[in-house]
Amino acid sequence: MKTVKGILKGLAVFILLVIIVVGSIFIYNWRDRHPDYTIDLKIENKNESSLKAGFAKKTITPTIVDTWNDANGNNKYGEDEGDTYNDNNNNGKFDAYWIAGMSNAKPAQGVHDDVWSRVMVLDDGKSRIAMISMDAIGFLHGDVIDIRNRIPEELGIDYTLLSSTHTHESNDLVGIWGENMFNSGVNDEMMEYVKEQTVAAVVEAAKNLRPAKLVFAEDLSGKDSTLIKDTRKPIVKATGIHVMQVLDAENDQTLGSLINWSNHPETLWSQNLLISSDFPHYVREAIEKGVFNGTEKMEEGLGGVAIYFTGVIGGLMAPHPSISIADPFTGIEYAEPTYEKTKALGDQIALMSLAALKKEGDTINTSNISVRAKTIFADLDNTTFKIASGIGLIKMGMPEYFNKRTEVGAIRIGPALFLSIPGEIYPEIVFGGVEAPKGRDFEIQPLEIPPIQELIKDKYKFYLGLSNDEIGYIIPKSEWDVEKPYLYHDHGDTYGEGNSLGPETGPFIYKSLVEVIEDLN
Repeated sequence: MKTVKGILKGLAVFILLVIIVVGSIFIYNWRDRHPDYTIDLKIENKNESSLKAGFAKKTITPTIVDTWNDANGNNKYGEDEGDTYNDNNNNGKFDAYWIAGMSNAKPAQGVHDDVWSRVMVLDDGKSRIAMISMDAIGFLHGDVIDIRNRIPEELGIDYTLLSSTHTHESNDLVGIWGENMFNSGVNDEMMEYVKEQTVAAVVEAAKNLRPAKLVFAEDLSGKDSTLIKDTRKPIVKATGIHVMQVLDAENDQTLGSLINWSNHPETLWSQNLLISSDFPHYVREAIEKGVFNGTEKMEEGLGGVAIYFTGVIGGLMAPHPSISIADPFTGIEYAEPTYEKTKALGDQIALMSLAALKKEGDTINTSNISVRAKTIFADLDNTTFKIASGIGLIKMGMPEYFNKRTEVGAIRIGPALFLSIPGEIYPEIVFGGVEAPKGRDFEIQPLEIPPIQELIKDKYKFYLGLSNDEIGYIIPKSEWDVEKPYLYHDHGDTYGEGNSLGPETGPFIYKSLVEVIEDLN
């Protein structure tokens, strides 16, 4: 009897120790890595003056050394399935860079095109801002704070915005696309390199400041709707291409350009094993160097540094394999995920952007910069995210348990407003069309109304998704659905909720965006 009691007592002590150890690990990983960090910034300049602008770009491409052998051809690495790696640097381990965006266990086999941090620094004589676009699946708020803290004070930058293009073809900088669901896909040395290169690009852009003037243009014809599939009801496509060209005020040479469009950079889908920025690569190449049909240049480029900003991509906006995209010159239709399809998509967006600039737009010789940005704290109600954060896959940054620090903002430059959205917002929140369908989890009417675009009085509207964070999908609460019956009484469940902070995210982010917009009005 004593032996049994001793065994039970020992087992209880062991279980208690396991709970303490696991709990300590979770508490440590849930810690706030930037205690007391907050931003509550309002810059308001009502006096127009001459502008200066500078551009720069730095590669953040991983160097692929070790490759691997896919025994069963499923494009996923699994040693138990006979896959092996080639230890090309002879260090006795698989130095993999895990491609983010589709699934775990996708080590890159090489590089198709570079991934970048691209920067514009803009100065109106009173304020100076930096706007960064990074080719990444996402970049968490804590890492954005790290970059802000590293920018030299002598540059005089008052506000830095960092947006991810959300390419599904680059290495993991978030953490959840590693070898398996229990191992982070983030390489610490690579993350350090990304931060160093991004700061270096900001420094270079600031050194490149030149007297500038701005040209705004847009294509709201809806022609781009054929390039997007909305993969979730209600069908509301985020169409519209928004462009800002920045010219040297002294010689009219292009310093750089900003292109803002809404579609998931995942044209290559799930089988690709090469590092790539997906279609933003072809958009930028065409804007800078011209649009080519083979070796023949069909349209002149602008020169300078082209920066692509992803827009309103929740819902989900995608160049899905079920839709065909035509080469703009040959007319050949591409449906299967290939680089030919990816180039056709990029070329079409570039051609529409260039055509929009040729039409009569707005050229601004003098302007001013106004900024409203603030830290907000969103409820974390996603069990998977809580566990992933607890085991160290995602560095969420929680000043309080299950209360995530993030940020919203708005920048006004001349006749344009740039709205900073920290995730993948559903287009009906921005453009209208939020529904309360049968089968929804909450018996409520739409909360995220009126649509955001109706609240922005500026002529030109740029929606910068995944800005300063990646909190996942921002879903209208009246469309939230994780339980049967499913939305619209469909047979299957919806995609999106599993990659959202929770059902309160939609109304909370909507309210926060409305507040920063109204603060600038």
